[in-house]
Amino acid sequence: MTNLTIFFIILSFGIALSLALFQYRVKSKISKKVSAYLAILRFVSIFTLLLLLINPKFQNTTYYSEKPNLVVAVDNSESIKYLNQHERAIDFLETVKSNSELNNRFNIEFYQFDSELYNLTETNFDKNQSDISKALSGLADIYKNSNTAITLLTDGNQTYGRDYQYSASTKKLPVFPLILGDTTKYADLKIQQLNVNKYAFLKNRFPVETVVVYDGNEAVSTQLKISSGDRILFSETINLDSKNNSKVVNTTILAENIGVKSYKVELLPLENEKNSTNNIKNFAVEVIDEKSNIAIVSTMMHPDLGVLKKSIETNEQRSAIILKVDEVLGQIEDYQLFVLYQPDASFKPLFDLLDQLELNSFIIAGTNTNWRFLNQVQTKFKQTITNQYENHQAAQNINFSNFIIDNLNFSNLPPLRSEFGECEIRVPHDILLFKVINGFETEEALLATTEINNQRQALLLGEDIWRWRAQSFLDDQSFNNFDNFMGKLVQYLSSNKLKSRLNIDYNSFYNSSDKIIISAQFFNKNYEFETNAKLVISLTNTESNQQFNYPLLLNNNNYVVDLNGLLAGDYNFIITEENENISKSGQIKILEFNIEQQFLNANAVKLQSLAGTNQGKAYFPNEVETLFYELINDKRFQITQKSTKNIVPLLDFKILLALLALSLGLEWFIRKYNGLI
Repeated sequence: MTNLTIFFIILSFGIALSLALFQYRVKSKISKKVSAYLAILRFVSIFTLLLLLINPKFQNTTYYSEKPNLVVAVDNSESIKYLNQHERAIDFLETVKSNSELNNRFNIEFYQFDSELYNLTETNFDKNQSDISKALSGLADIYKNSNTAITLLTDGNQTYGRDYQYSASTKKLPVFPLILGDTTKYADLKIQQLNVNKYAFLKNRFPVETVVVYDGNEAVSTQLKISSGDRILFSETINLDSKNNSKVVNTTILAENIGVKSYKVELLPLENEKNSTNNIKNFAVEVIDEKSNIAIVSTMMHPDLGVLKKSIETNEQRSAIILKVDEVLGQIEDYQLFVLYQPDASFKPLFDLLDQLELNSFIIAGTNTNWRFLNQVQTKFKQTITNQYENHQAAQNINFSNFIIDNLNFSNLPPLRSEFGECEIRVPHDILLFKVINGFETEEALLATTEINNQRQALLLGEDIWRWRAQSFLDDQSFNNFDNFMGKLVQYLSSNKLKSRLNIDYNSFYNSSDKIIISAQFFNKNYEFETNAKLVISLTNTESNQQFNYPLLLNNNNYVVDLNGLLAGDYNFIITEENENISKSGQIKILEFNIEQQFLNANAVKLQSLAGTNQGKAYFPNEVETLFYELINDKRFQITQKSTKNIVPLLDFKILLALLALSLGLEWFIRKYNGLI
């Protein structure tokens, strides 16, 4: 409270006292006793009112001690148990919790991680993926503005995500890995990598590339076999030693029958080889008898063209080629879908052929689109021509029912650019994306589909879709979400399947270490997304006839079921909406492959490099006491005294108001009682 405020309070006291005495003592004709009471009440009223106007405040300072944070993150993946390190990890956690000196020095928080980062609940060491990079990035975001040290309990064997040795190097938090696992090297053969296409064409030979790696000093000889069931399809003898310790084996296999076919690549183990699990890898190939060809037709150069081609061809079942109008006219029957990029008058013969042959198309309009021509050449939609342009973002229509859309955050994507003004779609249509202009969602279509007489068409009112793919990568460190969205749109436009109230989305085969997710959408009779559907999946193992039933849970605009934990094998499944008894069926194959059992040792070199890059130091389980001592005595992690200063009112205004009302009320009552009013 300042000196000026104290002066005003004293002045207010004097003014209030003077006015009260002047009114009730100097000029008052009533009894001295009543006059004294009224003078006191008037003084209280005036002084309270003046205090409310002055509103005196004072500064309250609170001091407290802040401990540095010690974050203990334990790897909960199966490799920890496979290397017989799970008991050491649990013992370390208990030691940290019971160490009083460490707890007095640090605010200790516990986490566990596999492919995601979680608060520590129960460590089972049974997860089939580990992403150390994501765990470190998550911790760095949580503790970015604090004094924090990270103790990482892991074997350093990452199976998913970016290389943690480099991705975490920009973070400012010191990392102290506790290396779990044997660092002694044993002679070991393993299949380091297997490269094979997901799809193959019937009666064609598909390539298989196997990378074999040997870790040892003596010369060894082994045999690589590729088999399907009881049939050996390929065999080759491989000789390796300490200098020539790897070999790439290439071969081709004939795709004989349509469907998902499983194969096994196997290296004969060495005598007394400690880990033979990494000598075997299973893979599958889906054999198909046709391939979708997509023509991207344009008369201009634009980054969107390359993005469309790249995105479409991420699915090996599809081939895309960029053509000019005159090039596509002579081979129109070779393509199942035509992407018409910013059409102009030269597209007229192509539009005529597409209508005549009832072929499907995808029109993309932008700032170089000839709308006068486009309005004349077809009657399905009409754009108001203004010769002005605007940017518009996208908002997903949750009631879109033609195919499932997931994992793409349209609201976070950059705006597309196209003609300013309304585009009227004159035929029955389904809006996939609405326009968002200056932050306001409109009812106008940004992306819509039509289906007239089995002829499907999509219309996108915006160019610069390449920005969407780039933003998708920035958000997810992968192009997959954008490519999956584009793939589903192309798949819908390339086929002529009837519209369905129940749509399902799944892969034909999965590795057992992958996320096995099946998603579905259900719509009511008006084809509006139904959020109260009761979807259940029933799976049957075709070999054992064992049946599994799981509910599908609502997740944003989809119903999903996570089938992780199912044993390897072939499964038939049926998804049923129990309220209306609508169902769809399918088949999946789960391949036996445990990526967490591919490791023989801890990756001590990489963990030591991580520690050095992040101002820390790596330790082994027999150095736990040394780790504790150095953490406690590290001058970077000192307990600091901090203070908070709060400016608070000297008196609560509610109390002053109540006191003012009480004094004025009592004064009025006394004056009324004594006939002064």
